[in-house]
Formats: sequence, C-alpha cells, structure tokens
Amino acid sequence: MARSRTVFSLSLVATIALVALVGGVVGGRATVSEAASSGGGEGGAASGVKVDVIIRASDSAYWQTLLAGSEAAAADYGIEVATFGPTSETDIAGQVQLVENSVSRGADAILIAPSSSEALNASIDQARAAGIKVITADTKVTADIEGHIGTNNVLAGTAAGERMCQLLTDAGTTTGKVLVEAPIAGIEANQDRDAGFRAGLAAGCPDIDSSLQSYNNNDIGTAASQVNDAISANSDLVGVFADNNSSGVGAATAIKDNDASDDIVVVAFDSDPAENAALADGSIDALVVQNPWFLGYQGVVEAAMATQGRIPPASLDPGVAVADRDNMESPEIKSLLEPRTAETNG
Repeated sequence: MARSRTVFSLSLVATIALVALVGGVVGGRATVSEAASSGGGEGGAASGVKVDVIIRASDSAYWQTLLAGSEAAAADYGIEVATFGPTSETDIAGQVQLVENSVSRGADAILIAPSSSEALNASIDQARAAGIKVITADTKVTADIEGHIGTNNVLAGTAAGERMCQLLTDAGTTTGKVLVEAPIAGIEANQDRDAGFRAGLAAGCPDIDSSLQSYNNNDIGTAASQVNDAISANSDLVGVFADNNSSGVGAATAIKDNDASDDIVVVAFDSDPAENAALADGSIDALVVQNPWFLGYQGVVEAAMATQGRIPPASLDPGVAVADRDNMESPEIKSLLEPRTAETNG
C-alpha cells in the first residue's frame, strides 16, 4: 500500500502565523491554545469589522467548509461575517456581481475565493478604491490585494504525481497513459496542480504518458463520461488524475461502471462524502486533501487585520495531506475528510 505523507491540518507554520495575526488584531489572545479554541466572541480592535466572504460555488462541500472556518473566526473574535457565493464555479459574472454588491453594502473587507485569476480584477480594483481590504483564498488574482492564503498547487500537484508513480510502480506498471481530468480551462489553481502532477509523475515514471487532458465544466456526469470514453479509447490507460472533487467523483463513477479499480489508479484532489466513499471502496486510491476550514478562518483574521492598518502575509500556504485507505481513519486525516460545513446567504 502507499505510504502516508506528513499531515498539515493546522501546520505549525500556519498556526504560528495565525497566532501572530490574532495577537495583532485582538489584544490579549495570542497563545496557541487560545487561537485554536473558541473565544466566545470577545472583541478587540477588530470587533464589529464587516467582512464579506465570497466563495466560488455554493454547491460544493469544499467551499461550505471554508465558510465554516470563516464563521468560526467571526464567533471567536467578534467580526461581522456575511457569506455569499454563486451556485456554480462557472458563474464568474455572478461572482463579479457579488464583489460589486460588497462595495455597495459598505463592507470593510472581502475574503474571496476567485473563480478566475483575471476576470475579477476590475471589481477587486473597484473594492480597494473604495477602501475595502481584499484577501484571496485558494486562487490568486493578478490584481493588487492585501494578502493571499492558499495551497501551493504546484507542490501539491507534485505530491499527487509522486503518489501516482508510487502506486503504478507498486503494481509493476512502467508504461501506459494517464488522463488528467480537470473542471475548467484557464483556472490558475488547476493549471498549477496539473503541471505539478505531470512533473511529479515524470520524475519517477518517465515512460508514463500524461498528455491526455479533459475539461468537464465542473460537472460530475461529464467527468464520468469523459473517463468512460478514455477507458474505451485507450486500452493502455493506467491512471486518472482528477484535479478537483467533482472530477474525482466523476472518475470514481467511471471506474466503478467499468469494474476497473484493479487496473486503473485514481488520484484525486480535495474531499467530499462521495470522494470519501470512493476512497473507502477502492475506486479512488488516494486523495490530496487541503484544509479549507483553515483558509476560511485565517482569511477572515487576515482581512480583519488589514482593516486595522496591519500587514497580513503576502502569501501563506497551509500545506496538504495525502489520504488513502491506510490512514483515512486516523484522527488528523479524518478531520480533513469530514470537516464542518456551513451555508451561504446566496
């Protein structure tokens, strides 16, 4: 079976950064234990600050977990958080409108998980021109912002590629094709994951061809159909890398439909109930798991920090963990696979 990697559910570096930020925003609450626990909504300099949290899609468990983290920060430190998100990750125009709404609402700060690295630049510029502080989560933008928190997707993708190579090598497979299944072309986070995956795979398995690529519009059914088609068209298909949760669920569906779990290795990103079930039943072999709860918590703290004239980290990477059937019931991995979620205001 595959080896387990170090878990960064709340990495030491991230925890120290969180404590430093909280110490700078909310007086007298700068110990690790206090930063990690509920504080009953006691306020400091940031009490009453209005932070709008805008996620990429309200139909995703991943983004609901980010919201849960943001609401926990609000409860801990007396920050007023309002949560919003379009229904689908493809609704970039809807996300732009939500940023514009935040300007009209008079938010003090915005934490946003952008659907595009460039399409939101004008609305973000508008927000900052109005004095609103902007923190991005998960995906970076090319506009000026106060800070970013998110996974280094190249490194995370590299970990996925290395795990794919290890699993193929363990099975005695040295040649063949791997399909890269992605949601939408042009999203920097997914592009970086794919590039990192290919680099990690090539480093240890140079004779595996990873040039096959499909985009499923973040639709599970489309992803399943594309993986089915790839299985039919490529007798030498030995693996699938699914670079988000919808792609992972679709890939697992196709693997089960074709009874191919013994023949095709699947490594996927993120986690949700369907992906977790697929990991348990063997239709997914490994999940590269992020910590969206921490992104939401830390992002709100950074946003509040920025409103108080303090400078958040330009970029903070909380890291990832690789989950498999061997470690999925361990406390730290289980907390990442089954995190708390929340609901958006819409």
